[in-house]
Amino acid sequence: MFFLHPKLAKCRRVFIRNYRLDMHIGIYAHEQNKHQYVLVNIEFWVPLAQTSPTRDHIDEVVNHDFVRPGIQKIIERGHINLQETLCDAIVDLCFTHPLVVAARVSTEKREVYPDCECAGIEVFKFRDDNA
Repeated sequence: MFFLHPKLAKCRRVFIRNYRLDMHIGIYAHEQNKHQYVLVNIEFWVPLAQTSPTRDHIDEVVNHDFVRPGIQKIIERGHINLQETLCDAIVDLCFTHPLVVAARVSTEKREVYPDCECAGIEVFKFRDDNA
């Protein structure tokens, strides 16, 4: 598993689970000009040495509050064809914080197939992979 990677050994995992979006996404004609329900899961890792609070104060940690507004800005740009595009943009958003070492993002389109719960994409990157 990626969380056992040596680069993550002395890191804190910060996450947002099942962030619900109603957005324009999809490549097919029947998906154009239509909102779809998408679940997004975000995890990012930050070094413990730089994010272990001694005063119990928010400025000592990497607060995940920058992620949700950033995602809203991504989807406000307009229709996104591919889940891969959305995932990559959210990973890039995570890396806007200088302490983020790695990020994992998954998206799930909930209404793709009538006989499946969802269809999704997941991406995991280390900061040095992003350059």
